[in-house]
Formats: sequence, structure tokens, C-alpha cells
Amino acid sequence: MIQVAPSVLSADFGNLQRDVEAICDAGCDLVHVDVMDGHFVPNLTIGPVVVSAIAACATKPLDIHLMVENNTFFVDLFAPLKPAYISFHIEEEKHPHRLIQKIRSLGIKPAIVLNPHTPPESVEYLLQDLDMILLMSVNPGFGGQSFIDTVIPKASKLNEMRNRLNPNCLIQVDGGVTDKNIQSLKDAGVDVVVAGSYVFNHASKKEAIKSLQI
Repeated sequence: MIQVAPSVLSADFGNLQRDVEAICDAGCDLVHVDVMDGHFVPNLTIGPVVVSAIAACATKPLDIHLMVENNTFFVDLFAPLKPAYISFHIEEEKHPHRLIQKIRSLGIKPAIVLNPHTPPESVEYLLQDLDMILLMSVNPGFGGQSFIDTVIPKASKLNEMRNRLNPNCLIQVDGGVTDKNIQSLKDAGVDVVVAGSYVFNHASKKEAIKSLQI
């Protein structure tokens, strides 16, 4: 069954505790937290104080997605919150293997993110050391964007590579995920999906999450 990680970027920040508790009660598998610094992407989101408040009311593990420059600084900033995963962008990191080792040494599962234009081959020599690879199916920075269809063949190619080099590594897709494309994602080998607006704008968060857990 596909795991669902609703992105709190689409939550009502005036009622953040209510919305985080709602997605956890509705049966999500992870709580996805988008950290943006206004430099790597043209948006600025939340820091450790707010994420600490999310962690305090979440009954599901945190999945922190760094969209930042200076990844090591941000890993040190968020590691004390003990998320299940910390993911960073391959496009930004000069020494990805070193950072993977650092994240794992902190008791957190390391993950790498690929922007829509970045080929899966870019992580071939890192795959054996990863717990998850996140494929962006929108350009990072803002929620509510349309799904980029080319992520489907990209996921299929990554799935072949994963099965050969590290079958335990999960494939995650983030951006524009709905009940309309979930079957195609599953067929391509995707294990986890990030869904923001689809879950938070749905009349029933429980039904929205269940429709993706196929």
C-alpha cells in the first residue's frame, strides 16, 4: 500500500495544531514538512520553532524536506526534533555522501530530492546509502501546482535502479498528486506520496488519504 505524507504547507497556519491532528487522525503515514529558505527556492516557510510545535501535536513521524542552501546548517537545526526522515536536494549539495552519513549518524533516515529536470542517474552511486529518494513532480517552492507527467517514466527508471542496488530504498513523489494519477504512480513503483492541497482542501481528509493508499 502506498504511504501518504500530507504536506503541512497546505494547512491553515492559523489553526495548525487542529490541521496536524486532523491528518494524523485521518490515517496519514507521515507528516511532510517543507522547509524553504527563500534562496534555493523563491519562498520562505517555517523554522524549528514552528516545526517543534508540529512535532508536539503530531502522532505520526515527521518527514522534513529541506529546500535550502547550506544543508548542513539546516540538518543541525532540525535534527534535535528527531524526524523520521530528512531529505535534501542533490542540486544544492557538493558533498552528498558526507551529508548522508551525518544524517544517519544522528539517528535519522537520509533521503535525497531530485528536481523535475534532474535525471535519476544522478543518485546511482548514492542509492545504496539512502532510505528514500524524493522525486519532485512540480517545481519546488509553492503548493497547489500541476503534476508534471514526465515523473512517471522517471520513477519507473529509478525503480529499476532501486531494485538492483537497494530494494529497501523508498521512492517518494511530491507535487500535484491526486486520486487521478495515484494508480500510475503505483504502477511506476512509487512507495510514498506527498499530497498537500488534495488532502487539506478535500471535504474529508480521511477519504482523501484513503483514496491514495492503494
